Amino acid sequence: MAVNTSADTPIPVGEVSRLIGGWIDRLGAVWVEGQITQLSRRPGAGVVFLTLRDPSYDISVSVTCYRQVFDAVADVVSEGARVVVLAKPEWYAPRGQLSLRATEMRPVGVGELLARLERLKKSLAGEGLFAPERKRPLPFLPQLIGLVCGRASAAERDVLENARHRWPAVRFEVRNVAVQGVHAVPQVVQAVKELDESDDVDVIIVARGGGSVEDLLPFSDEELVRAVAACRTPVVSAIGHEPDTPLLDYVADLRASTPTDAAKKVVPDVGEEFERVRLLRDRARRCVHALLDREERGLAHALARPAIQDPHRMIDERADQVDALIDRGRRCLGHHLDRAESELTHTHARVVALSPAATLKRGYAVLQKSDGHVVRGPDEVTADERLRARVAEGEFSVRVDVESGPREGE
Repeated sequence: MAVNTSADTPIPVGEVSRLIGGWIDRLGAVWVEGQITQLSRRPGAGVVFLTLRDPSYDISVSVTCYRQVFDAVADVVSEGARVVVLAKPEWYAPRGQLSLRATEMRPVGVGELLARLERLKKSLAGEGLFAPERKRPLPFLPQLIGLVCGRASAAERDVLENARHRWPAVRFEVRNVAVQGVHAVPQVVQAVKELDESDDVDVIIVARGGGSVEDLLPFSDEELVRAVAACRTPVVSAIGHEPDTPLLDYVADLRASTPTDAAKKVVPDVGEEFERVRLLRDRARRCVHALLDREERGLAHALARPAIQDPHRMIDERADQVDALIDRGRRCLGHHLDRAESELTHTHARVVALSPAATLKRGYAVLQKSDGHVVRGPDEVTADERLRARVAEGEFSVRVDVESGPREGE
């Protein structure tokens, strides 16, 4: 559709519309799936007008079909139903509007929906979005609870009444959204993101009452599942009844079977907590009393011991032992001293007997030269040499007489 144009040589709107129509006419037919949001069946008109919407991306496209095409499925198709149509793109030149001309229409059955949900479930599980380690614990006592639910719905009433009955001081930040239909997914996703961005919200509850598989489809939407997986705040899923298990149940941090069950799991019961506190207080009191009783018995047992009742008795018993040890020590020391004195006396006697003085007392004398050298043999003296003789009582001088010197054998 390339056309040479400029500000000086523009082409008319009609020509542009004609060119676009020519390009679209060359497109073939395609199978399209969507949810019917607007359905117009005018009496007597041969054409039915409807709008198909993709709830995941909030995109819509107009569809027209002949009455006989729609009448084939009119009994099972209405607004909100999911359908698959075989349609060819058409361009309405006068208004510059694109639409699809449907030649065949088929409703999407429950079995097919469940099969698609199962495939989506396996795909998301493979990414780890349902892993248990991703689950975050709920706060024991949330100060502010975010609630996403339908306006004036039974689910909203059940959560608020049961939560305030269990803990009257609990506060809620409520976001009323569409919980089914074409606007449910974007509104729920937006509400969840807003509550998650609030620092005051401690936990988020997404609640809805029971319904058919088609009614609960928004809570199995991939966009909503990924939005909940990305939340920093713990999310509780309370969709439908016990048998209902949308994909939101798997990605949420906690699944509640009903909105009432969600209130019970998120908020503690004030009566139960008072009772638990009373039981813990009684248990603590019993533990303290048991400890005091045990310590008192231990103290009484210690006071009953003889050493505590008569503390001087041990000292007196030890005093006798000390006296006996002192006497024994004295006797042992006396014996050692006596034996040492006796040995000293004998040693002294031996020393005295062997001393030079004792030898001199027996009549011997010691001859010394003038230099003090002791004479031990005749050859050490000369004639007329004067010597000093030491005896027991003193000393005197003598002169050597060679002739009168000692003879051989004397």
